[in-house]
Amino acid sequence: MKEVDTLILGGRVLLMDEKDTILPAGAVAVDGERIAAVGPLEEIRGRFTGRMEMDARDSIVMPGLVNGHTHAAMTCFRGIADDMELMEWLNRYIFPAEARNVNPELVHWGSLLACAEMIRSGTTTFCDMYIFEEETARAAKGAGVRCLVGEVLFDFPSPNFKTPAEGLAYTRGLLERWAGDPLIKIVVEPHALYTCSPSLLKDAKVLADEFQAPYATHLLENRSEEAQLRERFGKSALTFLEEIGWLTDRFLAFHCVCMEDEDIRRFADHGCRAVHNPESNMKLASGVAPVSAMRKRGIPVGLGTDGCASNNDLDIFREMDTAAKLAKVAALDPTVLSARDVLRMATCEGARVLGLGQDTGSLLPGKKADIAIIGLNEPHLTPLYNEYSHLVYAVNGADVDTVLINGKVVMRDRKLLTIDEGEAMRRVREIALRVRRSLSS
Repeated sequence: MKEVDTLILGGRVLLMDEKDTILPAGAVAVDGERIAAVGPLEEIRGRFTGRMEMDARDSIVMPGLVNGHTHAAMTCFRGIADDMELMEWLNRYIFPAEARNVNPELVHWGSLLACAEMIRSGTTTFCDMYIFEEETARAAKGAGVRCLVGEVLFDFPSPNFKTPAEGLAYTRGLLERWAGDPLIKIVVEPHALYTCSPSLLKDAKVLADEFQAPYATHLLENRSEEAQLRERFGKSALTFLEEIGWLTDRFLAFHCVCMEDEDIRRFADHGCRAVHNPESNMKLASGVAPVSAMRKRGIPVGLGTDGCASNNDLDIFREMDTAAKLAKVAALDPTVLSARDVLRMATCEGARVLGLGQDTGSLLPGKKADIAIIGLNEPHLTPLYNEYSHLVYAVNGADVDTVLINGKVVMRDRKLLTIDEGEAMRRVREIALRVRRSLSS
């Protein structure tokens, strides 16, 4: 028999493969960074021994979740300004708070706290847009979390750069420094079409093309943005993006609430990808993204939490529940987005959206071992008839017992192994005191 690093034994194993395979009593063999084998318990027991063995009976073993859009360091601004419209929220509260407070220290500790929160709720991969993203990359690397990170680019100065050219230079440095890293990849990220000039958007695309990197932006988040962009460009936002060559299979768009039929057709024709952020969109009253219509046209759609200032948590299990129910009530159709569909958006489809589908999102031999184990021995999880139903409508992040990322155990029996969460919480509380003082001055 072959010896491997870890055997996960006896759980209900969801592969999230093309056949939606579920093994009622399965096992996963992990060796190094990758999954060596997945199969029925007795078969894996007969082929492998493990240096470490995990008893997963009375548990679901599944791919780690993918958070397709967030601003990790904004854990430091959780609850800072609630119950208002998007542009007021940004211009009166978020942008001023960031201008006065964001520095490398805030970003590092805020990102580390976000990594702790995401690991605890079963997220193994996230896509981030923020300021001083070198610090987010360092925090995620230390925590052992897989991520795609990008410096947010504006026409106006940010706490990290004075000009768009400096922002692009910083992004270039990220692309060069993190090339080939097993956990950290870089995305080029102009903030939005209303905060970035056409020249900045074009320059960002040139940089992304040079490195064959993905590029992303907030897009059509509400009706006022849609109207503002139509007035600015004299045409629809998607027509403008098509004309400047932005619509390719490396383009990720966040929110996409106001996508019309013609926009969806353009997205599908060019192979673009989208991330749905239902709780943030609901809280800011931005609207309901046409997720079902996009998926029917073959557009890959993932799930994201957005940042803690507009959600206010990073629990993708809660996001799945909301996404499924929001789609149903918006369409007045209980069949429009099933639990299976939503779970795929948070795992295999979400990984595909981020360009990581070859590495993660499903439990298949050869893929990176990004795995979450959910304990079922709880009143709210008893009995179990359907795994998809449980994971979307009943499980929450606190039910996650154990998490592996890249083959490494980062949480076991609810104990974080790569982060001193007490220290992270202490540091963020200290930062919050400074933020509070800055807002009252």
